[in-house]
Amino acid sequence: MLTLTRKVGEIIRIGDEIQIVVKEIRKNQVRIGIIAPRDVKIYREEVYNVIKEETEDEDDVVIVAFR
Repeated sequence: MLTLTRKVGEIIRIGDEIQIVVKEIRKNQVRIGIIAPRDVKIYREEVYNVIKEETEDEDDVVIVAFR
């Protein structure tokens, strides 16, 4: 894991197309802005985990066809 220190208004770049902007810092919260192409999916961790669980549950379903 790469750990960086940034101040409000400073930017972190990921490749050529993604920017992470530090918008605000309050006590124990940091607000960030993400600039990325529309085809890049961006989720909070808890939302991503729910989506992943739902997808895995769908993979476990077995479809049986009767003739």
